[in-house]
Amino acid sequence: MRKSTIAPVLVMLCGLFAFSQQLERPDALRQIIPGHYMFTSATYNSGIIATSDGVLVLDALNSEPVGRAERKAIADTIRQPVRVLVSSTFHNNYSKGNQAYPDVWKIGHENYRTDLLDLMQREKVTAEEQKARLPNQTFRDRMTLYLGGKEIQILYVGRAHTRGDSIVYVPQDRIVYLSELFFAGQFLFINDGYGLDWLKALETVETLGAEIFVPGHGPIPSDPRQSRQEFLRFRQMLVDVRDAVQKEVARGATEDQAVATIR
Repeated sequence: MRKSTIAPVLVMLCGLFAFSQQLERPDALRQIIPGHYMFTSATYNSGIIATSDGVLVLDALNSEPVGRAERKAIADTIRQPVRVLVSSTFHNNYSKGNQAYPDVWKIGHENYRTDLLDLMQREKVTAEEQKARLPNQTFRDRMTLYLGGKEIQILYVGRAHTRGDSIVYVPQDRIVYLSELFFAGQFLFINDGYGLDWLKALETVETLGAEIFVPGHGPIPSDPRQSRQEFLRFRQMLVDVRDAVQKEVARGATEDQAVATIR
């Protein structure tokens, strides 16, 4: 097995275990720390940053009704308008909810926009839906917003779950929202992802100085700062899988043999 087959084996391994470890949960809005929330629908998490001048949402999730449910939860609990929607994963399960935010400024990485547009065109999505889901603004490396006096960094840390993932970091509160870069307590789903680059992206996240790591899938501990340990455990899992695959490459195993051997 050549080194070029490391990525396919990672895809096969991750696909075998990802969704078997995800339990469906009812829609719920949870405060992480003051000013920061996580909205959960089924297996998906959306991040919410509340300020005195409105709300920023990361990921509108998998449908327009779910997006509307999140907006209602924000209106009922936070009582601030949603000003900005940042989207990370172009897949339908994280972008179809964008349709519930027609009045909100949408931001995504330039690769996110390209891949979302390609997906919608392949699926023959209507022009109206395409317009509702595409970002109004793209960025390449980073953007910084100041909402209600709070600095909010929108960052690109490299290819990971997709080639256009965005994360959101709030230095003042030392909290980072990682979307599908981080599966808490679960094996990752890689599909369109980049296993070795994903590790590099997580290493960059570690340098930010965050204390709280909000996952795109999975729960946050009752003490949110314990999420750092879960984040490190997730990163170590990727290291272990990489090393195991490289060991199989070195001994000349086929892809099927590697998948059958690695645990």
